[in-house]
Amino acid sequence: MVLIKKHFIKKSIAQTKIDEYLAKRFYRAGYAGVQIIQFPLGTKVFIDAERPAMIIGRRGETIRQLAAIFEQQFGLQNPQITVRRVENPDLNARVVASRIAVFLERGAYYRRVANVMARRIMNAGAIGAQIIISGKLRTERARYEKVRIGKVYSTGNQVEYMVDRAVMHITLNPGVFGIEVTIVKPAKPSDYVRIKQPEEAKEFIEEIREELERQRAAEAEKLKEAKPEEAEEQAG
Repeated sequence: MVLIKKHFIKKSIAQTKIDEYLAKRFYRAGYAGVQIIQFPLGTKVFIDAERPAMIIGRRGETIRQLAAIFEQQFGLQNPQITVRRVENPDLNARVVASRIAVFLERGAYYRRVANVMARRIMNAGAIGAQIIISGKLRTERARYEKVRIGKVYSTGNQVEYMVDRAVMHITLNPGVFGIEVTIVKPAKPSDYVRIKQPEEAKEFIEEIREELERQRAAEAEKLKEAKPEEAEEQAG
């Protein structure tokens, strides 16, 4: 049992190290995540990114370099790398955080970048979005700027399947900047309540009325049966 635990812990640590390496190297490509699946003949590595061409490289040169690094540094056996494009990058917190990092490196104004990216997230169909940029934004003293639009969940069961969160750090001339992106994806929360229209509730109301009428009829029959018995008792 102990060996099984060690195996899965070692596997998770290796995947975390690969994820951190890829996030640091390919954040300009909109890196979104990695999935590693082991097979008897080798290891499948699926990399998700907004711009796969930047990871593949010219004639697959970067892919071959990554395969060698995965095998030598991270111990993956015969790695076969597949790069996939993110379907909806505006709803992926890592992709949005990498975009903000690139804009800040180019000298864009942090408040404008945060507002523009928050609006893009909401236009993509999100329920809520929150972007926090921290560091020496305007003065020598560190502070933070928060932009929040819509409904953002921080607790509850809906956080597990609705909220996507990413944190990224970049080094600029003033110092280290922190970027935190929280996106609430379009889904029904656990506390979702909707009031039905009268047309939708018509059949349900009719069923309740019929059930009440049946109950009243049954009670009336019981009363009719009980009255003759009471009369016989009084006569006796």
